[in-house]
Amino acid sequence: MRALRNFAERDLRIVEIDPPAPPADDEIQLRICAIALNHIDVWGWRGMAFAKRELPVTVGAEASGEIIALGKNVKHLKVGQVGALYGANTCGKCKPCLEGRDNFCENVGGVFGFHIDGFAQERMNFPARLFVPAPEGLDPVAVALTPITYGTVEHMLFDNAKLQPGESILVHAGGSGIGTAAIQMAKAIGCTVYTTVGTDAKAQQALALGADHAINYKTDRFEGRLRKLTKKQGVDVVFEHVGVDTWEGSMFSMKIGGRLVTCGSTSGIKAEINLFQLFQRQLRLIGSFGCTLRNIETSLQKLARGEVKPVIDLEIPLDQISQGLERLENRQVFGKIVVSMG
Repeated sequence: MRALRNFAERDLRIVEIDPPAPPADDEIQLRICAIALNHIDVWGWRGMAFAKRELPVTVGAEASGEIIALGKNVKHLKVGQVGALYGANTCGKCKPCLEGRDNFCENVGGVFGFHIDGFAQERMNFPARLFVPAPEGLDPVAVALTPITYGTVEHMLFDNAKLQPGESILVHAGGSGIGTAAIQMAKAIGCTVYTTVGTDAKAQQALALGADHAINYKTDRFEGRLRKLTKKQGVDVVFEHVGVDTWEGSMFSMKIGGRLVTCGSTSGIKAEINLFQLFQRQLRLIGSFGCTLRNIETSLQKLARGEVKPVIDLEIPLDQISQGLERLENRQVFGKIVVSMG
């Protein structure tokens, strides 16, 4: 069967590998349906090694799959179910995992598609406990966006930032996958949404998606524009994942008692903090990583009810994934790039 493997920096190859053996007792065997691309895929493709890993490795960190076989201990699932695949191989035995907080796992075996073989293969065995069934009839492409994209945003906004109906929020990089998800999730509960984008065309797309105000950060200082729009008050929540390029402006964009939640640092990992500003304005800075299985289930339900919708920039076959990664690397996307396994 086919698999897409990363052999070296910017060296992806489709290769033939042996199909999986029958699933172990607590596993399921899946036919992979669709893979959604993320910045971790770009990092792996670039050869970034911020964590120990061995190459070659099968890529793909976010995906949907259809069950084609069950291990003998798996009684709660059935053949033919489509679901989302949790993005990290968590142990299921430590205290955080037993509490449903797999993103705090103390013995995680690695992120699929980066540290260990991921989902860009036609079939694979997978721990049954990390499979989240989708509501019947939900498009597998939409399902593929929930393990990282919608799940991450659900965890950031509601578990961590405690976003409330009627509050105001600044969503950075509103054209990114998680940016489009955050705009929709915040609007679904009646928030006022401000967002930053890199082009006027993306600004129009963000407004069409539901944002109340879209600021082109290349032509405006977003923090100055935001303070004018909010009559110098700032916003309740800043949704941050860009890092150095936006950090200082993000700190100036919060109202007194505001919350900044961050899950990423695509423009660099080190930023300065004005401590006087932090304590005098009583700001809260919140780190957020990944999501829980419950976050994925909630995201699937929101998609099924139509409260949010998948925003697809491009759908491509497996052999065009390098072009998709280049497009993502160069920030030429609005929404998600999805790889169809066909």
